[in-house]
Amino acid sequence: MEMEKQEMNQAWTEICVTVPSEDVDRAGDIAQMTVPYGIYVEDYSHLEEEAWEIAHIDLIDEELLQKDRTKGKIHIYISPEENPAEAISFLKERYQAEKINYSIDTASCAQEDWIHNWKKYFKPIPVGKKLLIRPAWEETTNPENRVILDLEPGLAFGTGTHETTRLCMELLEEYVSPGCTLLDVGCGSGILSIAGLLLGASSAVGVDIDELAVKTAVQNAQRNHVENRFQGICGNLTEKVEGTFDIVVANIVADVILMLTDQIRPFMKPHTVYLMSGIIDSREQDVLEGLRGKFQIIGRREEKGWIALAARPIQE
Repeated sequence: MEMEKQEMNQAWTEICVTVPSEDVDRAGDIAQMTVPYGIYVEDYSHLEEEAWEIAHIDLIDEELLQKDRTKGKIHIYISPEENPAEAISFLKERYQAEKINYSIDTASCAQEDWIHNWKKYFKPIPVGKKLLIRPAWEETTNPENRVILDLEPGLAFGTGTHETTRLCMELLEEYVSPGCTLLDVGCGSGILSIAGLLLGASSAVGVDIDELAVKTAVQNAQRNHVENRFQGICGNLTEKVEGTFDIVVANIVADVILMLTDQIRPFMKPHTVYLMSGIIDSREQDVLEGLRGKFQIIGRREEKGWIALAARPIQE
């Protein structure tokens, strides 16, 4: 039994995020998006008030009183079936976009070890009716004759295992038409850009605030032989983007989608399809309110509390 416990401890990765106490709620909401089974938050900023409200005591352990009140810690535990590198990339991108100061620490297990260990759990994933996401290191049969997307996510977000990515790819399958152009905001590993290209788009631009993610996306485009039709840009949202596109896809958090919605119209044609994912169900109404009067909803998908929307601009 003791050996089983040791093996479990070695297989799981703990990610600890430290943020200013005033940002711990927002940071916790974002962290919750990385795992389906809960997180542990340490926040001692209101220790005395909470101790009285919960337990009706004013005697508090000296060790607790010495905790840093100015910062909170969020503990996330990543199972061996999930990719810690993907979770860390997701957190970094979202916290930067939300302008939350943060530091991220992982358990003593070496990064190379948990990336290597995780790979044995990443198997081919059929998505929608046409796509098959396949790890670059694995060969597989393809009896349904799906379009194969070979992927090496590395340290970037986007493997197809997360509901937000799969929902977005299903919408891409529905709305990509031969020869269309695609803008992928927050491209991560490039999975959505490449999926669009393999489904028939003529070109795709992927932009990400993380330089390493852009590098990974370019490498994945090469791996799928679409590098001549893909452009990777390192930048924040659309600040370095030029031109207009037939499809704009954003697999990011609700608050950033709201921010993007206010600045995306110059990059759209009259009938551009705007695909949004990464929306947790409790924030759907906020996003819909932000779209009101600007975009018309033409499609919606939902899985395990995650929402993806498709919209078109309302003509003035």
